[in-house]
Amino acid sequence: MEFKTTKPLILASASPRRKELLSLIGVPFEVKTMEVDENSIYGGSASELVCNIAMEKGLAVAERNQHAIVISADTMVFIDDEPLGKPQSAEMAKRYLRRLSGRTHTVITGVAIYFEDICSVFFEKTKVTFYQLSDEWIDSYVASGDCFDKAGGYGIQTAGALMVEHINGDYNNVVGLPVAELYRELKNLQLIEWKSAGARHDH
Repeated sequence: MEFKTTKPLILASASPRRKELLSLIGVPFEVKTMEVDENSIYGGSASELVCNIAMEKGLAVAERNQHAIVISADTMVFIDDEPLGKPQSAEMAKRYLRRLSGRTHTVITGVAIYFEDICSVFFEKTKVTFYQLSDEWIDSYVASGDCFDKAGGYGIQTAGALMVEHINGDYNNVVGLPVAELYRELKNLQLIEWKSAGARHDH
């Protein structure tokens, strides 16, 4: 399966996980990022918050690259309607994991697609249920360092998978980019097409 985008594609994220997931679509892209103070961004709901952060992450990149399609995203873990971002310390990571232990939480990713002065935004939700975690397990996991740079203090694609009893929704959304829904959004916006289907337009 080969696709092509109607304009050059830019991923406004330094996340190696998002880079890997976007590559599943099979179209070339480059990575360009701008620093954003996520703590200064607010939203009226969990989904609005992640969408607002995603838009902010992509805005400056899109303004500097108006010839391109710019994709930005933000993933956050929510429990009891409270966001759990990336833990800033080992103690914070342990607190997060103790809260998630034996319970179901929601992972929401907001995705912004910038093109031709337009910003199209969507979000995806996945429910994740953890096994009951012992203090010994939590201490060992945090000591491994896998908890850092990940929303909620765990990575489902690494050793964090051993804490997950089941998920309801898109697995890739928990990793950081709901790539199947992203492809459908790009298709609906007519920003991606089959390579063969577009051949007749090349002349």
